Amino acid sequence: MLGIDPGLTRMGFGVVQETRGKLEALTCGTLTTSPTQQTPTRLMMLFEQLRLVLSDWRPDVVACERLFFAANVLSVVPAVQASGIALLVAAQSGLEVFEYTPLQVKQAVVGNGNATKKQVQYMVERLVGGFPQPDSADAADALGVAITHLSSRRLAGLTAVK
Repeated sequence: MLGIDPGLTRMGFGVVQETRGKLEALTCGTLTTSPTQQTPTRLMMLFEQLRLVLSDWRPDVVACERLFFAANVLSVVPAVQASGIALLVAAQSGLEVFEYTPLQVKQAVVGNGNATKKQVQYMVERLVGGFPQPDSADAADALGVAITHLSSRRLAGLTAVK
């Protein structure tokens, strides 16, 4: 399962698998673009880089952090554009896509919706065994999104009417 933390300058990704209740991070990283390049070029670069990640790791599902901004309007548009690229690449690959808010990720990973980024990163590293080490907070957040989906799927299975 692939988790994505969308952003135009930095897009985190992380592939996590669950085997017999144990989480394992297979890979994680940060796709980057330069603010000196035009936005269409940057979006195309993210599109191509993310397609490579999907091609290399072949996840069965994608979970993306749902963007929520209240204050900084200038950062909303580029982040939403990058999120659109992530959703498009996943949809083109025929994968089911789920979205989780930052609050849902913090609650699933740390157990506290007011957790800091450092607390999320700490818990992510503990939950997936600390390997591979995230190269950025964005990569750690992407692993957190993946963990959130796996936890959500597990809970849905427990509450399903049989």
